[in-house]
Order: sequence, then C-alpha cells, then structure tokens
Amino acid sequence: MAALTDAQCLVVKIGSALLVDRGAGGLRQAWLSSLAQDVAWLTTQGVKVVLVSSGSIALGRGILKLSGADLPLEQAQAAAAVGQIRLARAYEEVLAPHGITTGQVLMTLDDSSNRRRYLNSRATLKQLLSMGVVPIVNENDTIATDEIRFGDNDRLAAQIAVTVGADQLVLLSDVDGFYSANPHIDPSAKRFDEIGEITAEIEDMAGDAGSGLSKGGMKTKLMAAKIATAAGCRMAITQGEALNPLRALNEGAAATWFRADTDPQAARKGWIAAMKPKGSVSLDRGALVALRSGKSLLPAGVSDISGSFQRGDPVAITDEAGHTVGHGLVRYTADEALKIKGRKSNEIEAVLGYPARAALIHRDDMALTIQNGD
Repeated sequence: MAALTDAQCLVVKIGSALLVDRGAGGLRQAWLSSLAQDVAWLTTQGVKVVLVSSGSIALGRGILKLSGADLPLEQAQAAAAVGQIRLARAYEEVLAPHGITTGQVLMTLDDSSNRRRYLNSRATLKQLLSMGVVPIVNENDTIATDEIRFGDNDRLAAQIAVTVGADQLVLLSDVDGFYSANPHIDPSAKRFDEIGEITAEIEDMAGDAGSGLSKGGMKTKLMAAKIATAAGCRMAITQGEALNPLRALNEGAAATWFRADTDPQAARKGWIAAMKPKGSVSLDRGALVALRSGKSLLPAGVSDISGSFQRGDPVAITDEAGHTVGHGLVRYTADEALKIKGRKSNEIEAVLGYPARAALIHRDDMALTIQNGD
C-alpha cells in the first residue's frame, strides 16, 4: 500500500456530500478544519498538495434558499457563483492558520481538451505549487454547460493529477473502497485492497448511483482511475466522512489502491514521443549539449524552423544533420519561432512586441532519444 508521505505531489478530491451538511446546507466546519490539519501535516513532509473540491452549488443553493433535486441550469450557475466565493473563503480560513496560502483555479473540460489552454493551466498550477501554494480547483459551474462540463469531479481530479504530474490521487468518498458489488445492498460484497488492471469484469462490478449531493458514482471513479494510472499516478478510493481522513489513510485505513505501472514523468514522455509532429526545430551543437544536461530548449540554440504549428503542438527536435533527437510541445507558433530563432531570451519581448516565455520547449514537455554523454 502506498503511503501519502511518499508522494511528491498529491491530488485530493473532496465531494459535496463530505463538505456540506445535507440537512442544514452549510459547511461541515469541524471536518474541513481536520482536513486542513492533514494538508498542513503533508506539506511539512515535503508533499505538494492540490485540492479538487465540489460544493459550490450545494453551498450556493443553501444561501439562496433554492429547493428541488435538480436545479434549472440558470439557477445552478447562479448558486455556483454565490457558493464559489464562500467555498474559496472557507478553504482560505482553515489553511491560513497553518501558514498555507491558497489559490482558486476554476476549470472546464475545454481547458483540458484544448492543448493551448491545457499548457496554460499546467504552467499556472506548477508555478503555484513551486511557490508553496495549495491550489483549490473546482469545475467552473458558473459558465459550464453540458458541452464543456467534466460532469463530475472524480474525472476532473484525475485530469488535474495528469496536468500537474502528480504521483498519487485520493478520492475521498462515502465508501471505503471499490467493492465487487454495492455493499449497501449486498452483504457478501468484497472490497479490493488493490487493483492492478481495470478489466471488463471490474467495470461490470461498478454501479451508477452517487450519494444525495454528489454526481459521481463508482463508474466515474473507475474512469478517473483509468485516466490517472495511464499517466503513472496511483489512485485510492477511501472513506472520507470521519475527521482527518488523509492521516487515517496514511495510517492504514481501509481503501482500494489502483496501481500505476509507470511513473508520471515516464508516462508523459511516452505520450509526447508518440504524437505526430506538425513541424520541426533544428538545434546547433551548443543547444544539443544543453538538452543532454536536462535543460530546456531556448530560442538562442535554434538554427532553423520548418512546418506549420501552433502553440502547444508537437514538433520534432533535430540536430544540424537533420537527425531526430526527440519530440516536444512547442510554446510558440511557427511564425513566432521563426522570428526569435537564434535570439537570446532577453531579446524576445523586443522582437515579438510582447513579453513571452523564455523556453521554446520546456524540458517537462520534451521526450529525447539522445542520452547523456552521446
């Protein structure tokens, strides 16, 4: 079983049913404070933490006194607008006493499916984590319609785990793991301690129903597990209703862990290497040496550009003889890259007329076939 303290980056999904009191419609303040204690403890262990939280609509509908099981879209979005402020403030208030700064990040499906938005989201989240901030991520329910919704925060959490390169994802749920059948109905249902592969048989065991305030059932959790583990991120489903749920999980509380057979970095590199390039960038010898030592590709080391590509597109990286030495996701369009090739980083703004990123291809967005010393 994985220890949370072993993680470099941990994403935790919190559902509405855990966060919001179903009767009163307000926050479960004692529970939220205990979660903040867990987050603070993990950060002292060197773990970077991202929280993916539901609850904005559930909180907002209580404040606005909206009734009914399913709100019309306009009312749900209005509730989200009111609830998002309350939710962000609640996390800020419970984490600030521990010396933790929080940042709110609102996402829609468009932000992950559009490569340019994905790279922007990734850059922002990675920067926040590097500064010691705990991002609070939620689906942007104030603007999301069915066409651009994740539909549940289980899959959103998995996508965030992929985006930040997390090595562990925890779904805090109303059940203590994945069962062979619904344990509330079938007393003979068995909980799996670990699942190495999500087979058709495993999928057949999943039901649809979520609890009263949550939209995700076990099927959405399996979808999340597929997304996360394919990216090298282990995932756990565990009971979240008790106080200090993360510390309890670390100390051996009942859970189901979905195993990942690779690590996030290797999975990402494999994904980039498998993409069909839309152009190429040629490097001089100095840039090639820099890449071998783990550096990002700067415009100064680029001798030529070919193809037609947009920011975020995959490109081949070649040496002066035209041999492919790797692949990467480029941070400039082909036209921009042509203008700044061979230029120093401090010249980019003057050439383009606006401030831009120093790297043409960041080392995290690069899969090389050359080896150190080659």
